[in-house]
Amino acid sequence: MKSAAALWYVASRAGVVAAAGALLGWPFGHPLAGVAIALALALSWNLFNVYWLNRWLRNRAGMNPPRTSGIWEDVVSSIVRLHRRKRFHKQRLLEVFRELRRSSAAMPDGVVVLDENWEIIWFNRAAGRLLDLRRGVDSGLRITNLLRDPAFARYLTGGGFDEPLVIARGAEQQVSLSLQVVPYGARQRLLLVRDVSRQMALETMRKDFVANASHELRSPLTVISGYLETMLSDEQLDPGLRQPLTEMQRQSRRMNDIVSGLLDLSRFDAATREAGSEDLDVPALLAVLRKDVLARPSHPEVRVELESDAHLAGDQAEIVSAFSNLVDNAVKYTPATGLVRMIWEVNSRGEGRFTVADTGPGIASEHLPRLTERFYRVDPGRARNAGGTGLGLAIVKHVLQHHGATLEIDSKLGAGSRFTCVFPPRRVRPLHSGANISAAPSIPSHQA
Repeated sequence: MKSAAALWYVASRAGVVAAAGALLGWPFGHPLAGVAIALALALSWNLFNVYWLNRWLRNRAGMNPPRTSGIWEDVVSSIVRLHRRKRFHKQRLLEVFRELRRSSAAMPDGVVVLDENWEIIWFNRAAGRLLDLRRGVDSGLRITNLLRDPAFARYLTGGGFDEPLVIARGAEQQVSLSLQVVPYGARQRLLLVRDVSRQMALETMRKDFVANASHELRSPLTVISGYLETMLSDEQLDPGLRQPLTEMQRQSRRMNDIVSGLLDLSRFDAATREAGSEDLDVPALLAVLRKDVLARPSHPEVRVELESDAHLAGDQAEIVSAFSNLVDNAVKYTPATGLVRMIWEVNSRGEGRFTVADTGPGIASEHLPRLTERFYRVDPGRARNAGGTGLGLAIVKHVLQHHGATLEIDSKLGAGSRFTCVFPPRRVRPLHSGANISAAPSIPSHQA
């Protein structure tokens, strides 16, 4: 419609000019010559306006808009309005950008803008102070050339930026920095830098306190347990004292379990490297775990389902502790008429998956994110009656992290629970023969 209207406008204007030329040439007997002269004058006028418009557009900063009339006046007015609107938006954009720069510069946390090659585009004052960057000197350099830390280089090449990386910097590694990459825009990244030295110092103090307190508690608890065992073995003990002493012995054993669990967690916290690569016969271990459960006075049905005979590479004691904790929890909370399944398989991606599935009461969804916290209990009363310490799943989580593995939890009220340990392919050792049960590692007496 607009193109048709434009053609109609041009045709009508040309017709008017041709008619005017014909009228002017009619008295002289040359109406066609009058039409030609009129069209030539109209074309010259338009070319003149095009020339001045082009000259003004090329030198708009130093020239005023050309004065014209008709449609050319409308064209010039439209261009002037567009130019004013563009200048307004440009000025507004510059103001927003300057405000963003000022706010970023005033932030207490460091901000470094990086391009797709990890080269520095811009950084604020806090980043310059925390990373010892110099404005005008370090811009354009790769961040890995200035921040030389192997863990940071692995963090950038790994591509997993969901969690921050904490590294030590400064003299005697006294400053702890939290670094996190946030991708944005066209292949650009923000590197957020935060000084977490105080938080890390407090965390170290907490770990040291837990480790030292647990170690100091172990000796008196051992003495108390020994005296209680001696008193209970005395046949002349007053029958009225036997029940309270038995309860005291049960609680002292529970305290010993808690202390052992805390010491294990302290050991995991102190570990700075990934676990080793000892060979663990998983099918044989599951057979021993099942045998251990069946030896208890009361237990649910226990099945071992082997989809693979592959072994695991890792710290044997830690993996045995994690697996036995998961099985022990399932047995504690599954009734004698229920079923506990231990499943070992290797999926199509080469990941090893150990699953403990039970038909217990299940866990409400709001509790699932916090199950691996230390001493967190869904039902504190039921957990104490079952003899739990509240540290089992925390130990499992730390063991898996030490092996580069993860824990998946799926549970619903009234529908049982599934706890799955997912090990990366580099931890899985496929075999072509059956499992050797006689080579199974021993199960530790402590169950956290």
